[in-house]
Amino acid sequence: MKHLLSIADLERPDIEHLMKRAESFAEGVGRRDIKKVPALRGKTVVNLFLEPSTRTSSSFELAAKRLSADVISVKSSGSSVEKGESLKDTIATLSAYSPDAIVIRSPEAGAANLVAAWTEAAVVNAGDGKHEHPSQALLDVYALRRRVGAIDGKRIWIVGDVLHSRVARSCAMAFQKMGAVVTLCGPPTLIPREIGAALGCSVRHDLDDLGEADVVYALRMQRERMAESYVPSIREYAACYQIDSRRLGPRQLLMHPGPVNRGVELSPAAIDGPSSIIAEQVEAGLYVRMAILFEVLSGPRSEAARTEPELSAPTPIGEPA
Repeated sequence: MKHLLSIADLERPDIEHLMKRAESFAEGVGRRDIKKVPALRGKTVVNLFLEPSTRTSSSFELAAKRLSADVISVKSSGSSVEKGESLKDTIATLSAYSPDAIVIRSPEAGAANLVAAWTEAAVVNAGDGKHEHPSQALLDVYALRRRVGAIDGKRIWIVGDVLHSRVARSCAMAFQKMGAVVTLCGPPTLIPREIGAALGCSVRHDLDDLGEADVVYALRMQRERMAESYVPSIREYAACYQIDSRRLGPRQLLMHPGPVNRGVELSPAAIDGPSSIIAEQVEAGLYVRMAILFEVLSGPRSEAARTEPELSAPTPIGEPA
């Protein structure tokens, strides 16, 4: 796997392979007293985040450090991007340091694909505008499988601001590739036309049948991306679409990509209740992102790449990318 740009580029065996790799890191590294292995010693990873981020940026940075890679973290605030430097020139500057991988988050859809064309480094899409967020979808699959096992046939409702959500698109594809049945739900103004047909999902505009879901995946209202009003008021949106203890059944699981707007898409009781696996998603992010970095920096998949890495010594699989 040279790059991770989109869930659309992966098939089920690719996702299964990443899940197995993540589990090997969770078991082989997560339980150690010294949680570090030399698997990527000598590699350089650049984290280029042109949008605010806490979970994604910190977990990618920690994932690289746990694998003994050298890490350069660049944020738009305080960088030359604030001075008007173009993305292409930023990549040219960073490429002068010969990075092995660039993890890129950008407010512009398609930015990761452009970066992949401008650099010899492996590129990981950490979120590009309203387009995709593949590593989030992969960690969600991992967290859910750790809780329930195989998700074939599981009914997953993704509820909220689908229009502005890169997570919704990536998760809908990833969950379906793993055999789940996905429903997108939200106000008509926040569900793009034809998205159901494009992603192969059913679409609902109310929560009347939410009880049929095995998993409820709530989305944040992304007001920072809204140039106009899409709902009459936040109060009315919460009244119609907030997931709370009245709407969430005891057998259902609750997920959210974070950050959560308490009292808007989720009630405090739901967030902190026994159905919530939000904290497990955050934990899963570290191991899945370790797996992603290991795979993109370990060259083409081969029979050797399908085996577990030797975590006590640096043993790259295949030729470096």
